[in-house]
Amino acid sequence: DGWIEGSAAIPLPCEGVKQKSESDAPKFDVTGIVYRRPLEIIKAALSDPSVETYHWIPFQEFWTPSGSSAPERIYSELYNSDAFIEEYTRLQNNPQIIGPRLERVVIAIMLWSDSTHLASFGNASLWPIYMYFGNQSKYVRSKSTSYAAAHLAYIPKLSDTFQDFYRTVFGVAASSDTITHCKRELMHLIWLLILDEDFMHIYVHGLEHVFFDGVRRLVFPRLFTYAADYPEKVLLACIKYLGNCPCPRCYVLKEKIADMGKKPDLRNRISNSRNDSLNIQADIALVRQWMFELGLPISNSFIVNKLSPQSLTPVQSAFSKRFFIHGFNHYEMFVPDLLHEFELGVWKATFTHLLRILVAYGGQGIQVLNERYRQVPT
Repeated sequence: DGWIEGSAAIPLPCEGVKQKSESDAPKFDVTGIVYRRPLEIIKAALSDPSVETYHWIPFQEFWTPSGSSAPERIYSELYNSDAFIEEYTRLQNNPQIIGPRLERVVIAIMLWSDSTHLASFGNASLWPIYMYFGNQSKYVRSKSTSYAAAHLAYIPKLSDTFQDFYRTVFGVAASSDTITHCKRELMHLIWLLILDEDFMHIYVHGLEHVFFDGVRRLVFPRLFTYAADYPEKVLLACIKYLGNCPCPRCYVLKEKIADMGKKPDLRNRISNSRNDSLNIQADIALVRQWMFELGLPISNSFIVNKLSPQSLTPVQSAFSKRFFIHGFNHYEMFVPDLLHEFELGVWKATFTHLLRILVAYGGQGIQVLNERYRQVPT
């Protein structure tokens, strides 16, 4: 269970330059990609003493309020969610799994990533990817002392030498659209590096492991959630930032965002949810062919008209490449991020505005508010 340093080769398109094919295009090598193999992280987690607290068989939890005869469903953990129950049931009923007849269990993978500035001054930053396991209770997983987070990878940025290399190859500087495209490509090339053959083997065939109770089980990793801020979500979902359909999970139009919270909005999000498909993959493949073989710029009207109805970008998702064939819809794993979307978004803006009102009102309101906050124990 060690760190590996890998590299990724980004195929370079150039506006007005016709190339034989994408595979024959010049490639810019990005080195220094530091990551760990997911298989080794899973093995380490299964061998850790804390695995005794993991939940392997999902269940539904109900609560009956006092004085009421109707029980209410409680959703509190990933392992009592419908998604986990459905995946567990699907796994038990899968006749295509070849091997010893062992008990089949799901290990639920939850991913996080966030580009972080390390200092108030300068541009020093890190871009880590973390892996958690949803079989562990959130009350344990959220404690820093439980060491539940596994560092999966650190994403490098496109280096300053990129433009020099591009000018050497093509004789012109890369446009801003081309640079943006290459940054998107880099993210998914890194994920293709992480989701290697060994991981995909246990995804399909399972990992035999003797558990703490002495029982040998077949463990199948499954991706359930990926939490990130909005810029990273659109990068991972291969859609345009604040495009016509800005949500990574549905096709609700930008002008319909104001309907959020209304009943028609929820119906629209369900009926217009994003689903990975062969048509989407074919459209992206065709656009990439235009970019490399015809030299069309990304802003070309043919490309825009092909991709903009679904707010797609000309990048093939690593998750689509790896998991579509196994029936996994990667759009569903991008869950709301309360930290960035509410606490640092809506609530921060609301609280800031309330403070402005308090200041405008005058008097000692701010001082009284500060005094009350100081009385709250830390």
